[in-house]
Amino acid sequence: MSAPTYEDILTSTDGPVLTITINRPEAGNKLRPRTCLELHHALQRLRMDPELRAAVLTGTGEKFFCIGGEHDPVTSLDQSQVLPIVDVYQAIDTIPKPVIAAVNGFAVGGGNVLHTVCDLTIAADHAVFRQVGPLVGSFDAGYGSWYLEDTIGRKRAKEMWYLNRKYTAPQAQEMGLVNEVVPAAELRDRAAEVAREITLRSPLAIGAMKGAFSARHNGVSGQARMAHDQQLSLYLQTREAHEVGTAFGERREPQTGSFWT
Repeated sequence: MSAPTYEDILTSTDGPVLTITINRPEAGNKLRPRTCLELHHALQRLRMDPELRAAVLTGTGEKFFCIGGEHDPVTSLDQSQVLPIVDVYQAIDTIPKPVIAAVNGFAVGGGNVLHTVCDLTIAADHAVFRQVGPLVGSFDAGYGSWYLEDTIGRKRAKEMWYLNRKYTAPQAQEMGLVNEVVPAAELRDRAAEVAREITLRSPLAIGAMKGAFSARHNGVSGQARMAHDQQLSLYLQTREAHEVGTAFGERREPQTGSFWT
């Protein structure tokens, strides 16, 4: 698939790895509606392109990974005014291919949620992690709470949300928010290396495990993805599925018993 032209993000590929870079350094790599729509589009490319097996998500520059979202004043109940960031979180969480966050600086507010939802997080040694919602009149009572609790535990998650403290990369690694801390100059290469390492594993197994991790918080949607994206896809390749479908078209009884003897 050819790479589209974006305004708020950059994309590049290196073999099976897609790199997605939030490209608004003058705004702290904040998310605006266009950014979210472009991130979602790039993530769908990851899903649909058979040549792509993993993605790295990062920010432009050395100071900001992402410091949250730009929220214009809501003047009506028109849902088109709502920042579509939940669509991005859901895409990262449910696409059956791993997304690695390469946190190159401040991951604050929605930026902290963004990396938390990713499968793994590699952080530069100068990165800073923080939740600021109650300080600035905002909150994330969904992915930002449930997944944070899954990642660092209930008490730590409440600490982040209630006290709004800053955490260094080593502190974040100690509490389980980060998988690995590396020198800033090595961050992107290391994240790409980890992504490529995953691509050497069975894509079906990785997809099934990602679906299993995601399903527990996604109700019928999570179960449907496990059943449809993994189990049904494999079943449709079996002799039994072929025989049942062929028999229906030929208006005869299927001979399924022989497949189990």
